Amino acid sequence: MTFTKTSQKFGQWSDIRANTVYGLGFSSESELNKFIEKFQEVKEATRATNNKAPNGNASTTPVTSANASPITSRASGGALSDAGPLLDPPSMQPSCTSPAPASSAADDVSSHLRGGSSAAPSESPKHEPFGQMKLDAKSPAPGPTSTSEQQLRHDNERLKIALASSSANAKKWEVELSTLKNNNLRLTSALQESTANVDEWKRQLHSYKEENQRLKSKYIELEAAKGGTEAAVELRKELATLRLRVETLEVELKSKDDELKRAMNSKQPSEERCKALQQENAELQASISLAQAQLDTAMAAQESQKRVMDTLNSQLLLRIQELAAIHREVATALQT
Repeated sequence: MTFTKTSQKFGQWSDIRANTVYGLGFSSESELNKFIEKFQEVKEATRATNNKAPNGNASTTPVTSANASPITSRASGGALSDAGPLLDPPSMQPSCTSPAPASSAADDVSSHLRGGSSAAPSESPKHEPFGQMKLDAKSPAPGPTSTSEQQLRHDNERLKIALASSSANAKKWEVELSTLKNNNLRLTSALQESTANVDEWKRQLHSYKEENQRLKSKYIELEAAKGGTEAAVELRKELATLRLRVETLEVELKSKDDELKRAMNSKQPSEERCKALQQENAELQASISLAQAQLDTAMAAQESQKRVMDTLNSQLLLRIQELAAIHREVATALQT
């Protein structure tokens, strides 16, 4: 029998004769190391006990590791002697007993660990010959080897309990491992979904930032266009001045016409006076025409500026509404 450490908390118990391999699990590496040390001690003690017995002599019927069990071992031991030893002193062995293999005690240890084997024992006390049972009953009390055999039985019981506990722990750990794997899969899928959502939110935030930057630039342009409003105010002032000047010129023209009429009515017209008045009248007419043209130009410019301002005002209102909608979307995205 051999025991191999496969990992920090697991090992394999192999029995070549029975062609069996057991997997053992422990709660910690220290317990596994203690088990290995105890296993080596039991193995060495078994080997030493087998070496003390002469080859070909044994007090018990050989029991193979394939059908051995703690029950058959105890039954055989109880039938052969009152103290229950597995091996009798070499000097008192009857010659009619069958030979036992050197590894029968080691097979007994493995049979204890396999505990619960359904195979029936190869032999039992009721199957033994009457003469052999009588000779065994007359054999003397067990020698010093009985102490080591009792220790081996005690160790076998402890190993059996440890094997049952490790098997139960292995099943529990398998269930826990399966649960942890399922939780890991769910957490991995949730993490991947969260990562995808974060990437999508980052893209949306980047697009919102670009749109916000574009709207800021447009807002700056509109702020710069407010200078056109000031120019419109200046044009209005200039238009009012031109209107006032036109009215003044019209009053002067009217006064000149009146003066001309009075001069003509007074019959004191003179050619020079008439020419001067005509020239002055022509100048006044030219001034009026120029003022009217300037007034028309200013009116057209004002109308054009008004249309531009209306367009800019509409665009500004639209952009402000878009900014408000984007602000609400960004706030909603950040809250979710």
